[in-house]
Amino acid sequence: MRYISTRGEAAPRGFEDVLLAGLAEDGGLFVPETWPTLTPSEWHALRGLPFAELSARILHRFTGDALGFDELHAMTRDAYASFRHPAVVPLVQLGPRDFALELFHGPTLAFKDVALQLLGRLFDHVLAKRGERITIVGATSGDTGSAAIEACRDRASVDIVILHPEGRTSEVQRRQMTTVMSPNVANLAIQGSFDDCQDMVKAMFVDAPFRTDMRLAAVNSINWARIAAQIPYYVAAALALGAPEREVAVSVPTGNFGNVLAAWAAKRMGLPISHFIVASNRNDILTRFLTANDMSARPVEPSLSPSMDIQVSSNFERLLFELLGRDPRATARMMQDFRATGRMPVPDAAWRQASAAFTGFALSDEDTLAEIRHWHERADYLADPHTAIGLAAARAHAPADASIPVITAATAHPAKFPDAVQQATGFRPPLPPALADLYDRPERFSVLPNDLAAAQGFVRAHTLRNAA
Repeated sequence: MRYISTRGEAAPRGFEDVLLAGLAEDGGLFVPETWPTLTPSEWHALRGLPFAELSARILHRFTGDALGFDELHAMTRDAYASFRHPAVVPLVQLGPRDFALELFHGPTLAFKDVALQLLGRLFDHVLAKRGERITIVGATSGDTGSAAIEACRDRASVDIVILHPEGRTSEVQRRQMTTVMSPNVANLAIQGSFDDCQDMVKAMFVDAPFRTDMRLAAVNSINWARIAAQIPYYVAAALALGAPEREVAVSVPTGNFGNVLAAWAAKRMGLPISHFIVASNRNDILTRFLTANDMSARPVEPSLSPSMDIQVSSNFERLLFELLGRDPRATARMMQDFRATGRMPVPDAAWRQASAAFTGFALSDEDTLAEIRHWHERADYLADPHTAIGLAAARAHAPADASIPVITAATAHPAKFPDAVQQATGFRPPLPPALADLYDRPERFSVLPNDLAAAQGFVRAHTLRNAA
């Protein structure tokens, strides 16, 4: 299995190199050179498997010769052993055709744990084999940072620096990052938006001397391994509902487009997903694109669903590459123009192809609270604000064929957003016992202006101090 860049200037490489590189040197994102596909009988063989084994079997299609199946299965078993639900990613029925795929039973209560608990082990395996050390730099709108820190804390060959937008995460999200005192972990609160943080991280990766000196690696969904590790939970859910004989639809609350791209990748492998519903909050660039071909960035507005407070959806580049017939020059030109102007005029044929497969949906904060209240009263189900937006999108855009079930990605535990849940229902969800003392733990983080040089200086000092 080899990988190519969406912008065509980086040399193709194998899974291990893609894992450690994250972003391609040309600024593009890695995608499989050819997509693996499964036959109906191969999908059948995955039915009923424990999630760790199913995950290993799907991921082995993307690792190729870099990892043996037994090695990979040992890592998935270890990664998911600490999840609080025996099914790891349980599917909960809320209505006749409404299902919540609960992805928040990992250590930091968010869907990012599913991929990042595995990535931490993949990094360890590859770095030990190569005798190397890396510095992970990541940007977070709330959940990626804590999941990445939990996966990488105290690892001998990894330093990690996470950038988050100051004051724009929930208190639980912030404390899950800043209360980790491991010496290899550092947190930066950037005086700006998530998009500013994400831009800084990308700039560090395209700064070739800095990238080489610091041995940079990525855990954001710009890293292909993150996307690959998210595909299995859509496979598990679809198989449980009758695939490959029965079609399903998915509704995914998303800002960076990575989670819904993983579902799209599952379909690209042959899973019968009939439609994708992309759920957004007031930061609705994806909805505007899908409904009116308006891919124009606007200022990020804080909301009750901060993990989606994003206007530059990094993973859209991977879909764009496919929509443009895998033309790297056209992809590079359009992405560079978008960064320069804040607008991306997608060719009409490509937009029509996207809007035929994906439906956009956006929800206000007021309606998000109403949706949380709706499911609490109707099904005695507590949804966090992000999941609530996904559930509302599923209700608004369910397929006309009533036999097709709709799977909503439940991306975070309601206790991560207790203020919003309490405002909607009058009930304040408690943190699980392992995090019950979170508000009492001391915090450690640094505040920096939205300045690339200052952030790079911090990363360099953190890496060199730990290497000494």
